[in-house]
Amino acid sequence: MTTADEGRRDDPVDASSRAALTQLELLVTRRLDGVLNGDHRGLLPGPGTEPGEARAYEPGDDVRTMDWSVTARTTVPHIRQTIADRELETWLVVDLTPSLDVQGRHGVKRRLVEAAVATVGFLSAGGGSRVGMVLTGDGRPRVLPATGGRDHVRRLLEEVSRYPAQVSPGGALDDCLHAVRNAARRHGLVVVISDFLSEVDWERSLRVLGTRHEFLAVHVADPLDITLPVVGAALLQDPATGEVLELDVDDALAADYRRAAGEHRERVHSALRRCGAPVLALRTDRDWIRDVIDFVGIRRRGGLPTGDSVTRDLPDDHRPKGEVTNR
Repeated sequence: MTTADEGRRDDPVDASSRAALTQLELLVTRRLDGVLNGDHRGLLPGPGTEPGEARAYEPGDDVRTMDWSVTARTTVPHIRQTIADRELETWLVVDLTPSLDVQGRHGVKRRLVEAAVATVGFLSAGGGSRVGMVLTGDGRPRVLPATGGRDHVRRLLEEVSRYPAQVSPGGALDDCLHAVRNAARRHGLVVVISDFLSEVDWERSLRVLGTRHEFLAVHVADPLDITLPVVGAALLQDPATGEVLELDVDDALAADYRRAAGEHRERVHSALRRCGAPVLALRTDRDWIRDVIDFVGIRRRGGLPTGDSVTRDLPDDHRPKGEVTNR
Protein backbone atom coordinates (compact mmCIF):
# COMPACT_ATOMS: atom_id res chain seq x y z
CA MET A 1 0.00 0.00 0.00
CA THR A 2 1.37 3.43 -0.90
CA THR A 3 0.52 6.73 0.70
CA ALA A 4 -0.29 9.89 -1.20
CA ASP A 5 3.26 11.23 -1.06
CA GLU A 6 4.93 7.92 -1.95
CA GLY A 7 2.85 7.40 -5.07
CA ARG A 8 2.44 11.00 -6.03
CA ARG A 9 2.63 12.11 -9.68
CA ASP A 10 4.25 15.51 -10.28
CA ASP A 11 2.73 15.95 -13.74
CA PRO A 12 0.62 19.12 -13.60
CA VAL A 13 -2.98 19.11 -14.73
CA ASP A 14 -3.14 21.00 -18.02
CA ALA A 15 -5.26 24.13 -18.38
CA SER A 16 -8.07 22.47 -20.34
CA SER A 17 -8.37 19.63 -17.82
CA ARG A 18 -8.37 22.08 -14.92
CA ALA A 19 -11.11 24.12 -16.60
CA ALA A 20 -13.16 20.96 -17.11
CA LEU A 21 -12.78 20.02 -13.44
CA THR A 22 -13.82 23.53 -12.39
CA GLN A 23 -16.91 23.24 -14.58
CA LEU A 24 -17.65 19.88 -13.00
CA GLU A 25 -17.47 21.42 -9.53
CA LEU A 26 -19.94 24.10 -10.59
CA LEU A 27 -22.31 21.45 -11.97
CA VAL A 28 -22.30 19.63 -8.64
CA THR A 29 -22.45 22.61 -6.30
CA ARG A 30 -24.98 24.64 -8.29
CA ARG A 31 -27.12 22.39 -10.44
CA LEU A 32 -27.16 19.12 -8.50
CA ASP A 33 -27.05 20.58 -5.00
CA GLY A 34 -29.62 23.15 -6.13
CA VAL A 35 -32.06 20.47 -7.26
CA LEU A 36 -31.55 18.57 -4.01
CA ASN A 37 -32.00 21.82 -2.04
CA GLY A 38 -29.05 20.93 0.16
CA ASP A 39 -30.78 17.75 1.35
CA HIS A 40 -28.52 14.86 0.37
CA ARG A 41 -30.41 12.04 2.08
CA GLY A 42 -30.39 8.98 -0.10
CA LEU A 43 -26.88 9.68 -1.33
CA LEU A 44 -24.84 10.53 1.77
CA PRO A 45 -24.93 8.84 5.21
CA GLY A 46 -27.96 9.28 7.40
CA PRO A 47 -30.33 9.48 9.01
CA GLY A 48 -28.88 10.85 12.19
CA THR A 49 -30.37 11.13 15.65
CA GLU A 50 -31.62 14.71 15.65
CA PRO A 51 -35.39 14.86 14.99
CA GLY A 52 -36.53 16.89 12.02
CA GLU A 53 -39.92 17.75 10.54
CA ALA A 54 -42.89 15.44 10.21
CA ARG A 55 -44.31 14.57 6.81
CA ALA A 56 -47.12 12.39 5.47
CA TYR A 57 -46.40 8.69 5.30
CA GLU A 58 -45.62 7.26 1.85
CA PRO A 59 -45.59 3.58 0.84
CA GLY A 60 -42.13 2.18 1.48
CA ASP A 61 -41.37 4.43 4.49
CA ASP A 62 -39.97 2.74 7.59
CA VAL A 63 -42.90 2.26 10.00
CA ARG A 64 -40.47 2.59 12.91
CA THR A 65 -40.30 6.32 12.15
CA MET A 66 -44.07 6.85 12.56
CA ASP A 67 -44.95 10.01 14.50
CA TRP A 68 -48.02 8.85 16.36
CA SER A 69 -48.84 12.18 17.99
CA VAL A 70 -49.00 13.99 14.64
CA THR A 71 -50.87 11.04 13.13
CA ALA A 72 -53.48 11.20 15.89
CA ARG A 73 -53.81 14.98 15.64
CA THR A 74 -54.23 15.06 11.86
CA THR A 75 -55.84 11.60 11.37
CA VAL A 76 -53.33 11.15 8.52
CA PRO A 77 -50.32 8.82 8.98
CA HIS A 78 -47.11 10.82 9.42
CA ILE A 79 -43.46 9.92 9.94
CA ARG A 80 -40.85 11.93 11.80
CA GLN A 81 -37.83 12.69 9.63
CA THR A 82 -34.36 12.94 11.14
CA ILE A 83 -31.53 15.27 10.29
CA ALA A 84 -28.56 13.40 8.86
CA ASP A 85 -25.30 13.47 10.78
CA ARG A 86 -22.73 14.19 8.09
CA GLU A 87 -19.71 14.72 10.28
CA LEU A 88 -18.39 11.38 9.14
CA GLU A 89 -15.61 9.99 6.98
CA THR A 90 -16.30 9.26 3.35
CA TRP A 91 -13.92 6.97 1.48
CA LEU A 92 -13.80 6.73 -2.30
CA VAL A 93 -12.44 3.50 -3.79
CA VAL A 94 -11.57 4.31 -7.41
CA ASP A 95 -10.82 1.40 -9.73
CA LEU A 96 -8.67 3.00 -12.45
CA THR A 97 -8.41 0.30 -15.11
CA PRO A 98 -7.46 0.82 -18.79
CA SER A 99 -11.04 0.14 -19.87
CA LEU A 100 -12.01 3.53 -18.42
CA ASP A 101 -10.05 5.26 -21.18
CA VAL A 102 -11.51 3.39 -24.15
CA GLN A 103 -12.87 6.03 -26.51
CA GLY A 104 -16.49 5.23 -27.26
CA ARG A 105 -18.94 7.21 -29.35
CA HIS A 106 -19.98 9.24 -26.32
CA GLY A 107 -16.62 9.75 -24.62
CA VAL A 108 -14.62 7.86 -22.01
CA LYS A 109 -15.80 6.41 -18.72
CA ARG A 110 -13.08 8.24 -16.78
CA ARG A 111 -15.22 11.40 -17.10
CA LEU A 112 -18.01 9.58 -15.23
CA VAL A 113 -15.54 8.52 -12.55
CA GLU A 114 -14.60 12.18 -12.13
CA ALA A 115 -18.30 13.09 -11.94
CA ALA A 116 -18.88 10.50 -9.20
CA VAL A 117 -15.85 11.69 -7.21
CA ALA A 118 -16.99 15.31 -7.54
CA THR A 119 -20.57 14.51 -6.53
CA VAL A 120 -19.74 12.53 -3.41
CA GLY A 121 -16.67 14.59 -2.56
CA PHE A 122 -18.09 18.11 -2.78
CA LEU A 123 -21.44 17.23 -1.20
CA SER A 124 -19.66 15.43 1.65
CA ALA A 125 -17.16 18.25 2.18
CA GLY A 126 -19.99 20.79 2.15
CA GLY A 127 -21.59 18.92 5.04
CA GLY A 128 -18.39 18.85 7.09
CA SER A 129 -17.27 15.29 6.36
CA ARG A 130 -13.69 14.32 5.73
CA VAL A 131 -13.02 12.59 2.41
CA GLY A 132 -10.29 10.07 1.61
CA MET A 133 -9.53 8.04 -1.49
CA VAL A 134 -7.92 4.74 -2.44
CA LEU A 135 -6.76 4.21 -6.04
CA THR A 136 -5.84 1.00 -7.80
CA GLY A 137 -2.56 1.08 -9.64
CA ASP A 138 1.15 0.25 -9.57
CA GLY A 139 0.32 -3.22 -8.28
CA ARG A 140 -0.84 -2.02 -4.87
CA PRO A 141 -3.44 0.39 -3.49
CA ARG A 142 -2.55 4.05 -3.20
CA VAL A 143 -4.12 5.83 -0.22
CA LEU A 144 -4.87 9.55 0.06
CA PRO A 145 -5.82 10.13 3.72
CA ALA A 146 -9.20 11.57 4.66
CA THR A 147 -9.16 15.35 5.07
CA GLY A 148 -11.82 18.04 5.11
CA GLY A 149 -12.45 20.95 2.79
CA ARG A 150 -13.17 21.64 -0.86
CA ASP A 151 -9.50 22.19 -1.71
CA HIS A 152 -8.82 18.61 -0.71
CA VAL A 153 -11.65 17.36 -2.94
CA ARG A 154 -10.19 19.39 -5.82
CA ARG A 155 -6.88 17.64 -5.26
CA LEU A 156 -8.60 14.24 -5.32
CA LEU A 157 -10.26 15.17 -8.60
CA GLU A 158 -6.93 16.18 -10.12
CA GLU A 159 -5.42 12.86 -9.03
CA VAL A 160 -8.24 10.92 -10.70
CA SER A 161 -7.89 13.04 -13.84
CA ARG A 162 -4.14 12.60 -14.29
CA TYR A 163 -3.37 9.28 -12.61
CA PRO A 164 -2.70 6.73 -15.37
CA ALA A 165 -4.85 3.65 -15.60
CA GLN A 166 -2.94 0.56 -14.59
CA VAL A 167 -3.03 -3.02 -15.80
CA SER A 168 -3.62 -4.43 -12.35
CA PRO A 169 -3.43 -8.08 -11.36
CA GLY A 170 -6.54 -9.94 -10.29
CA GLY A 171 -7.73 -8.84 -6.88
CA ALA A 172 -6.77 -5.17 -7.26
CA LEU A 173 -10.21 -3.92 -6.24
CA ASP A 174 -10.31 -6.41 -3.38
CA ASP A 175 -6.92 -5.11 -2.19
CA CYS A 176 -8.32 -1.57 -2.17
CA LEU A 177 -11.24 -2.65 0.00
CA HIS A 178 -8.76 -4.17 2.45
CA ALA A 179 -6.84 -0.87 2.42
CA VAL A 180 -10.01 1.05 3.29
CA ARG A 181 -10.64 -1.26 6.25
CA ASN A 182 -7.24 -0.29 7.63
CA ALA A 183 -7.52 3.43 6.80
CA ALA A 184 -11.12 4.17 7.84
CA ARG A 185 -10.99 4.60 11.59
CA ARG A 186 -14.58 5.65 12.22
CA HIS A 187 -18.03 4.81 10.93
CA GLY A 188 -18.77 6.41 7.58
CA LEU A 189 -19.50 5.88 3.91
CA VAL A 190 -17.45 3.81 1.46
CA VAL A 191 -18.12 4.50 -2.24
CA VAL A 192 -16.76 1.99 -4.75
CA ILE A 193 -16.43 3.49 -8.26
CA SER A 194 -15.69 1.04 -11.06
CA ASP A 195 -16.85 -0.28 -14.41
CA PHE A 196 -16.77 -3.73 -12.75
CA LEU A 197 -15.43 -5.45 -15.87
CA SER A 198 -12.86 -7.47 -13.91
CA GLU A 199 -13.50 -10.69 -12.03
CA VAL A 200 -15.97 -10.62 -9.14
CA ASP A 201 -13.43 -11.42 -6.41
CA TRP A 202 -14.31 -8.61 -4.01
CA GLU A 203 -17.68 -9.71 -2.56
CA ARG A 204 -16.42 -11.01 0.78
CA SER A 205 -14.40 -7.85 1.47
CA LEU A 206 -17.39 -5.66 0.66
CA ARG A 207 -19.56 -7.70 3.03
CA VAL A 208 -17.03 -7.21 5.82
CA LEU A 209 -16.93 -3.45 5.17
CA GLY A 210 -20.72 -3.38 5.38
CA THR A 211 -20.65 -4.50 9.00
CA ARG A 212 -19.10 -1.18 9.99
CA HIS A 213 -19.79 1.27 7.18
CA GLU A 214 -22.53 2.29 4.83
CA PHE A 215 -21.52 1.74 1.25
CA LEU A 216 -22.51 2.64 -2.26
CA ALA A 217 -21.45 1.17 -5.60
CA VAL A 218 -21.11 3.51 -8.58
CA HIS A 219 -21.16 1.48 -11.79
CA VAL A 220 -19.82 3.50 -14.72
CA ALA A 221 -20.66 2.08 -18.13
CA ASP A 222 -20.58 2.70 -21.86
CA PRO A 223 -22.77 1.16 -24.58
CA LEU A 224 -19.67 -0.77 -25.69
CA ASP A 225 -19.81 -2.61 -22.35
CA ILE A 226 -23.23 -3.92 -23.35
CA THR A 227 -22.92 -4.72 -27.03
CA LEU A 228 -20.71 -4.36 -30.08
CA PRO A 229 -22.17 -2.58 -33.10
CA VAL A 230 -22.22 -4.76 -36.20
CA VAL A 231 -19.49 -3.08 -38.26
CA GLY A 232 -17.95 -5.98 -40.19
CA ALA A 233 -14.15 -6.24 -40.30
CA ALA A 234 -12.59 -4.30 -37.42
CA LEU A 235 -9.41 -4.06 -35.39
CA LEU A 236 -10.18 -4.39 -31.68
CA GLN A 237 -7.60 -3.70 -28.99
CA ASP A 238 -7.67 -5.17 -25.50
CA PRO A 239 -7.19 -2.06 -23.29
CA ALA A 240 -5.58 -4.12 -20.53
CA THR A 241 -2.95 -5.97 -22.57
CA GLY A 242 -2.68 -3.87 -25.71
CA GLU A 243 -3.27 -6.97 -27.85
CA VAL A 244 -4.90 -6.16 -31.20
CA LEU A 245 -7.29 -8.61 -32.85
CA GLU A 246 -8.78 -8.47 -36.30
CA LEU A 247 -12.40 -9.62 -36.12
CA ASP A 248 -15.44 -9.74 -38.34
CA VAL A 249 -18.14 -8.26 -36.12
CA ASP A 250 -21.27 -9.79 -37.60
CA ASP A 251 -24.68 -10.41 -36.01
CA ALA A 252 -23.56 -13.72 -34.49
CA LEU A 253 -20.43 -12.28 -32.84
CA ALA A 254 -22.36 -9.26 -31.57
CA ALA A 255 -24.98 -11.58 -30.07
CA ASP A 256 -22.30 -13.69 -28.35
CA TYR A 257 -20.65 -10.54 -26.98
CA ARG A 258 -23.94 -9.19 -25.69
CA ARG A 259 -24.79 -12.50 -24.02
CA ALA A 260 -21.38 -12.76 -22.32
CA ALA A 261 -21.56 -9.13 -21.21
CA GLY A 262 -25.03 -9.72 -19.77
CA GLU A 263 -23.89 -12.79 -17.85
CA HIS A 264 -20.94 -10.91 -16.35
CA ARG A 265 -23.15 -7.93 -15.47
CA GLU A 266 -25.58 -10.26 -13.69
CA ARG A 267 -22.72 -11.76 -11.64
CA VAL A 268 -21.64 -8.26 -10.61
CA HIS A 269 -25.10 -7.03 -9.69
CA SER A 270 -26.01 -10.29 -7.91
CA ALA A 271 -22.91 -9.90 -5.73
CA LEU A 272 -23.78 -6.28 -4.98
CA ARG A 273 -27.37 -7.26 -4.10
CA ARG A 274 -26.13 -9.96 -1.72
CA CYS A 275 -23.99 -7.31 -0.04
CA GLY A 276 -26.99 -4.99 0.22
CA ALA A 277 -25.21 -2.31 -1.80
CA PRO A 278 -27.31 0.30 -3.59
CA VAL A 279 -26.02 0.85 -7.13
CA LEU A 280 -25.77 4.25 -8.77
CA ALA A 281 -25.34 3.47 -12.47
CA LEU A 282 -23.95 6.15 -14.79
CA ARG A 283 -23.50 5.79 -18.54
CA THR A 284 -21.59 7.87 -21.07
CA ASP A 285 -24.63 8.39 -23.33
CA ARG A 286 -26.96 9.53 -20.53
CA ASP A 287 -27.41 12.64 -18.35
CA TRP A 288 -25.48 11.61 -15.25
CA ILE A 289 -26.98 14.38 -13.11
CA ARG A 290 -30.50 13.14 -13.90
CA ASP A 291 -29.43 9.60 -13.01
CA VAL A 292 -28.07 10.82 -9.65
CA ILE A 293 -31.34 12.62 -8.92
CA ASP A 294 -33.39 9.55 -9.87
CA PHE A 295 -31.16 7.41 -7.63
CA VAL A 296 -31.72 9.74 -4.68
CA GLY A 297 -35.48 9.63 -5.26
CA ILE A 298 -35.53 5.82 -5.13
CA ARG A 299 -33.42 5.79 -1.97
CA ARG A 300 -35.64 8.31 -0.22
CA ARG A 301 -38.66 6.12 -0.96
CA GLY A 302 -36.92 3.24 0.77
CA GLY A 303 -35.93 1.39 -2.40
CA LEU A 304 -32.65 -0.32 -3.23
CA PRO A 305 -31.48 0.85 -6.68
CA THR A 306 -29.76 -1.94 -8.61
CA GLY A 307 -28.66 0.00 -11.70
CA ASP A 308 -29.98 -2.80 -13.91
CA SER A 309 -32.09 -0.61 -16.17
CA VAL A 310 -29.22 1.79 -16.90
CA THR A 311 -26.56 -0.85 -17.56
CA ARG A 312 -28.84 -3.22 -19.47
CA ASP A 313 -30.82 -0.94 -21.78
CA LEU A 314 -29.37 -0.34 -25.23
CA PRO A 315 -29.29 3.00 -27.03
CA ASP A 316 -31.04 2.93 -30.39
CA ASP A 317 -27.81 3.24 -32.38
CA HIS A 318 -26.47 0.00 -30.81
CA ARG A 319 -29.57 -2.18 -31.19
CA PRO A 320 -29.45 -5.18 -33.50
CA LYS A 321 -31.46 -4.74 -36.67
CA GLY A 322 -35.14 -5.48 -36.21
CA GLU A 323 -35.11 -5.20 -32.42
CA VAL A 324 -38.05 -3.22 -31.08
CA THR A 325 -37.52 -0.72 -28.29
CA ASN A 326 -39.63 -1.02 -25.17
CA ARG A 327 -40.65 2.56 -24.47
